[in-house]
Amino acid sequence: MTPKQKVLVQRSFLKVAPIADQAAELFYTRLFALDPALQPLFKGDMKEQGRKLMRMIATAVNGLDRLGELVPAIEDMGRRHVVYGVRASHYDTVGAALLWTLEQGLGPEFTPEVKDAWAAVYGILARTMKDAAYKGAESDAVASAAG
Repeated sequence: MTPKQKVLVQRSFLKVAPIADQAAELFYTRLFALDPALQPLFKGDMKEQGRKLMRMIATAVNGLDRLGELVPAIEDMGRRHVVYGVRASHYDTVGAALLWTLEQGLGPEFTPEVKDAWAAVYGILARTMKDAAYKGAESDAVASAAG
């Protein structure tokens, strides 16, 4: 992620934040359209889930200049998501739903450069979450196979 990509993500998110509730609804509608099997993973109030999602995105976007400080929280989130039933393959679907949602919310301002910036940021966050979530599982599987 380049400094310019950080700025593009932060500036574009300022335009999404005022429509956070609608963006969250669009996101989950798209996520479940892409993979209906994900819907049972969400057992609570979807409006509250949407608010949590948008707060998490805002925290990540606002923390891009000090990403190192966010890593422990991102790793913890990745480990928690395993408990909820999230698999590594789900991260690609979430990324696709996120980019689609941003495209809907930003319209013509969702340029290829902005899309690439968001993809880079999401890639870093998803990789960090997956590494933390599945590192132990992979070690356990290797140990079981060797045992």
